[in-house]
This record gives sequence, C-alpha cells and structure tokens, in this order.
Amino acid sequence: MSKPRPVRPPPPVPKPGQVKVVRAIYHYEAQQADELTFDEDDTLYIMDQSSPDWWKAKCGNKVGLIPSNYVEENTKSIDYPLHEAVKRGNVTFMEECISNRVSVNGLDKAGSTPLHWAAHGGHTECLRTLLAVPNCQVNSQNKLGDTPLHSAAWKGHASEVELLLLHGARADLKNNENKLAYELAKDPETAALIQQAVKPRLQSAEYGDEDDSD
Repeated sequence: MSKPRPVRPPPPVPKPGQVKVVRAIYHYEAQQADELTFDEDDTLYIMDQSSPDWWKAKCGNKVGLIPSNYVEENTKSIDYPLHEAVKRGNVTFMEECISNRVSVNGLDKAGSTPLHWAAHGGHTECLRTLLAVPNCQVNSQNKLGDTPLHSAAWKGHASEVELLLLHGARADLKNNENKLAYELAKDPETAALIQQAVKPRLQSAEYGDEDDSD
C-alpha cells in the first residue's frame, strides 16, 4: 500500500548535526534524482526536517529526500541513537550511527556524551570505537561536572580508566562536588591509576605558581 506523494517544495537547506533515526513504514521508489529509494522497515537517518513534507535522509550509503509521511506515522524516533547503542554495548548499531554522522559529542538530557555511557557501562569496545573518532571530546563534563573518567572511576572500571588516560583524559578535573575522579574510585587499582596521572599535573601547576611569583 502506498501513500499519496506530497507537493514538492524547494530542497531544504541541510543542517549538519541534527540527526535522528526512524524506521520506514512504507516502500518508496524515488521519482526524481534528488530523492531516496527505501523499503518498508529500513532504518533512515533524518538529517534535515526544515520542510514538513520532505526530509533529507540517509539510508545505507545513499542520501536523498523522502516524503515525511512515509515514516512519521506509527513510528518512534530514537532521540539519542548513539547514546542508546553505547548503553547497550551494541557496537554494530553504534558504528552505523557514526557512519551516518550522528555526533560522538552529542549531549543527552543529562549533558552526557556517548563516551560517558561507554565509561559508565564498562563497554571497552564501544569506548575504543568512540575514542578512534578524531574529534571525540574525552574531557567533556556533564551537568554533574563528571567527565567520562569520573564515570569509569565511580563504577570501578580499571581497563576503561586506563584507556581514557591513554587518550588524554585529564585526572585533575573536578566535578560539581569538587571531587577528582580518583576520589570516586571504589577500588585501589582504579584509584592508583588515576592518582599516578594526576600527580604530574598538580606538580606542574605548583611549579608554575612558583615561577609566576618570581
């Protein structure tokens, strides 16, 4: 069963970064060169919704315009697809999100990035994949002031702590409760890893203060 095609407006202006994920409820065959062909149940990454009738979407490796009424009814969008993939340790869906330009630095309602959730859940492979993205922000602080390093330390994930430190995680950042990551660690191994990283920074700051006073 197909639905009537809406009247075509001018092509919408793309807005990079605004990506949500929906599932198609009908098959659609492209009628013009700038349209996208897709099948029922295909996963579509919506990149622009400035027009109410025609959205810019990506399906697989192809990008084009789709009629919005082929996906908007009886379908639930995933507001934070990359976050959800990481929370579940779903590396395949996570890689698909990244390849479809879902930002690795996107913030959820708590101000957390996907990296926070990978660290919190102890999902090592997810963490490695996110850190491999060139612009991944390893020291992003959420609404509680926690960095991914705080999250990994609090949950006692020593392997994730070590991985974050290797990729430039700062051990000298404090959260809103004025706590360093190692102060949240619940096991000696995790605390020791972070303390070893924080000492050089604190010593450097002290020497810097002495130099300033001369």
